Amino acid sequence: MVLLQKQKNILSLFGVLVIFGLIFIANNFIGPFPLRVFNLAGIYVTLALSLNLVNGFTGLFSLGHAGFMAVGAYTSALLTMSPALKETTFFLVPIIPPLANVHMHPVPALIIAGCVSALAGLLVGWPALRLRDDYLAIATLGFSEIIRVLITNAQTITNGAQGLRGLPRFSTTYNVWGIAFIAVVFMIALMKSAFGRSCKAIRDNEIAAQAMGINVARVKITSFVIASFMAGVGGALLAHLNTAIDPRMFAFVMTYNVLLIVVLGGTGSITGSVIGALIVTISLEALRFLDGPLNLIFIRTAGTPGIRMVVFSLLLLMVILFRQHGLMGGKEFNWDAVFNIRQNTIKFFRSFGKKGAA
Repeated sequence: MVLLQKQKNILSLFGVLVIFGLIFIANNFIGPFPLRVFNLAGIYVTLALSLNLVNGFTGLFSLGHAGFMAVGAYTSALLTMSPALKETTFFLVPIIPPLANVHMHPVPALIIAGCVSALAGLLVGWPALRLRDDYLAIATLGFSEIIRVLITNAQTITNGAQGLRGLPRFSTTYNVWGIAFIAVVFMIALMKSAFGRSCKAIRDNEIAAQAMGINVARVKITSFVIASFMAGVGGALLAHLNTAIDPRMFAFVMTYNVLLIVVLGGTGSITGSVIGALIVTISLEALRFLDGPLNLIFIRTAGTPGIRMVVFSLLLLMVILFRQHGLMGGKEFNWDAVFNIRQNTIKFFRSFGKKGAA
């Protein structure tokens, strides 16, 4: 048993080194556009984990993630823009004096963006989390749209519908995937803690969890605030990847994209969130050629925009039909399963060899 645990530790360390090696190769040896898609997948890993904490592990049906992403994105943008850039950007209406001369490094701005989003999550979650199921989904969706409308109309703070341009490109490969790695490690530790077990107990049976002495309201709001913090960080990373933001970026479709990743990978699965983020982000770009002219053997088209999404939706539908609980089905990757596959394979070939000899 001790030897097997040592083997698992060595394999885990080797797996981490392989992951960092792949990130190094991607950063140095692939083109700008594939690298951007790769970095976008890293941002979606953080966002998917944050939504999975609420929807998958705590059992709350929230649809307000885009609003908290918007809060984090605008907070980080306003803190990292130089005073000269703010002066040229806010040409219709001047920015309010307290923000005009604020200029800081993206790292503390990212942390502050997460904290402001967490505060927004607390203000939204305090009344909304009294609701359940579909009512909670409608309430959080409504709050998300309220946040977007407020951002659109706060001309002196957010520059309104014109958005913000010229943000520093902080979302490099190492920064994006470093934060994604921290998010994965944090989620693993959180789910193994007493708080994580409380979240799962509430998801499985809220009444039984309350009877066992779990403060259901406190666990729910804490989970919602942590997820809002991570969503704010993810939104800020997305802003610094695009170097430009506007309120239209954070419509409901943004929440839908993250929810799609969570459902495809498997609700309640950290591994599923990572795999789902990679599959969805890369697949959407890999299928982009379908929108252009096609000259196949039996099919020729002049180019039909939207075919890519039709094909992607059909592929997603097939996955959901055959894997209703997602690719991972709420399970996590572990070396025991790998060892079992190896042992079963060895047994199969040995039995096959014995039958052949007989």
